[in-house]
Amino acid sequence: MATQFSRRSVITAAGALGSIAMIVKPTRAADHKFVQYHNQPAGGTLHKNLVAMWDAVRAETNGRVETTVYAENNKIAGGDPEALKKLLAGEIQFFTLMGGIIGTVVPVAEAQQVPFAFKSAPEAHQAIDGPFGRYIGEEMAAKGMYLFPVAGFDNGMRQVTTVNRPIAKPDDFAGMKIRVPPGQMIFDTFAAFGAQPITTPANQIYDALKSGKVEAQENPLAIMQGYKLDEMVRYVSMTNHMWSGFNLMAHLRTWTALPDETKVVIENNAAKYVRQQREEQGRLNASLRDTFAARGIAFNEVDQAAFRARLPSVYATWKDKLGNKCWSLLEAEVGKLG
Repeated sequence: MATQFSRRSVITAAGALGSIAMIVKPTRAADHKFVQYHNQPAGGTLHKNLVAMWDAVRAETNGRVETTVYAENNKIAGGDPEALKKLLAGEIQFFTLMGGIIGTVVPVAEAQQVPFAFKSAPEAHQAIDGPFGRYIGEEMAAKGMYLFPVAGFDNGMRQVTTVNRPIAKPDDFAGMKIRVPPGQMIFDTFAAFGAQPITTPANQIYDALKSGKVEAQENPLAIMQGYKLDEMVRYVSMTNHMWSGFNLMAHLRTWTALPDETKVVIENNAAKYVRQQREEQGRLNASLRDTFAARGIAFNEVDQAAFRARLPSVYATWKDKLGNKCWSLLEAEVGKLG
């Protein structure tokens, strides 16, 4: 027997089907699929904010831009230097990196880490968001990298942490093997103190301390937490010897090829999440002294004047390497150096 359908039931069914069709409408496929590398652990403020930034970009472009964020540079052999090569080749499209390592390709980027130049992280942020940072970005563009207008995710002021003895004066560095990141300026700085600088990727610092390859390292306190270095060191000397941050960069040709409206969305979100991460990282670095002290790690202050007194030749050498324009822009932000 044939089933009878009323006009009302047919209309209701059609409406229901229409609702179902709206629900299962396919999401637009991404026009652009990118990769973002950074060298920090997945639990840190940098990773959290990069993921949030690219999630916001995906939402605001209706799925046209999709970016996968890889912590610890996706654990590639060679660490930051190898990841930088991949960015320059366009094999990855976005990367965050310290100025000292960018300086291996663009020398003026090392100016972000002139020893004792910045008194605080906020002072550094102001400088890199202004003419000083824009000049570095211009030099980076000549080498195939795009530096965002607000690019400097925060790492923080760097402190010396040691296994066997605290650092109170420059002579305490004599013969000490200390891990430093790639970059000639930071190498020159610790060599001037009498230390033996040794370079390793960030995610190998723990093993270097554990094996005795090095007996010290220098980083903001948040890095000490992120890589569990508090399990290895017993002393933290609050040297505040340099600031470091994570410059957000793009492969220049990839960036140039993007539609203008897409660039605006990415840049706006970059500025938002850079500023948010700076605040979070600042609070974290400030809180960790009490956290580590409660675990029995000894903290001591240092007289920076004694360390600065070892650096006139370093300042003179780097003023010449960086050039008068770069040095003048830096001194306009921080005062006379050397």
